[in-house]
Amino acid sequence: MKLTEFEETGQARWDELSALVARAGGRPERLTGEEILRLGTLYREATADLALARRRFPADPLTERLERLVTRAAALVYERPRDRRGVVAFLADDYWRLVAARRWELLWAAALLLVPAALGAAWALARPEAASAFLPPEFQWVASAETTAQGLGTVGLAGFSAFVFTNNIRVALLSFALGVTFGVGTAWVVLQNGFVIGAVVGLGVAAGNGGLVAAATVAHGLLELTCLVVAAAAGLAVGRAMLRPGTRTRRAAMAAEARDAFLIAAGTAPWLVLAAFVEAYVSRTGLEWPATVAVGVPLAGVYWAALATLGFGPQRRARRLARR
Repeated sequence: MKLTEFEETGQARWDELSALVARAGGRPERLTGEEILRLGTLYREATADLALARRRFPADPLTERLERLVTRAAALVYERPRDRRGVVAFLADDYWRLVAARRWELLWAAALLLVPAALGAAWALARPEAASAFLPPEFQWVASAETTAQGLGTVGLAGFSAFVFTNNIRVALLSFALGVTFGVGTAWVVLQNGFVIGAVVGLGVAAGNGGLVAAATVAHGLLELTCLVVAAAAGLAVGRAMLRPGTRTRRAAMAAEARDAFLIAAGTAPWLVLAAFVEAYVSRTGLEWPATVAVGVPLAGVYWAALATLGFGPQRRARRLARR
């Protein structure tokens, strides 16, 4: 098929699709029922035309115009219904679905955190002097402290909680924002944090302070590390979209994934607030490790139970229905 014949055959359909997209203006509810059905038909035909154009005429401007049209139409066809319930509905439903949809990125992010943590702990146990020289001064207390109590008082603990929350948000935002480096920056942030965390634990255990380290970290740390893994998964998903955009342009794929990554970061923020509160008012008050474990394990368990029920649960039901 020649280019002129291809254009003459499809131009009327493309013009009609463009007119429907312009009339909708990003809101499919502006179209009638018949127009929505027609929109779906024209979108599928344009997608097939684009596939043919990419194969036969990859360097022609017509192919680029078709890509833009299909991208605009796809955003309209796959537009999610606007939920009038707002933030509460997002935190109770959509957030979990967004996180669960990135299950492979979650596994990669967990591996990028846990493997370096295990290596860092083993290194610190084997060479505590080197680990002590490597770690920043603010982590040296694990080798010599006798209690987790900070002696800050209520006002001081509130300020400490705010500081911890700010730092956690910074790390989480950095993890997902660096997804634009094709995921390399995100992976580096997680690797670095994992190794440091492992080295701190190993140094404390080597100094005979393993119980103190558990008392100081478990209550808030399990949930905090969960949030870091989720934020990193969002960043890795952005990198994956850039590396493998599929039928979309790389820019369109990155923009779509970045929007979801931002929503995941926003939905994770309340859990980071909770982790910061627990760190200030539980982990830094002198409680022994059994008490902090009794707080930290159920706290992280609630998050993972919600993800399993509200996120992965609907996915499993959809797969069962598809098999039937």
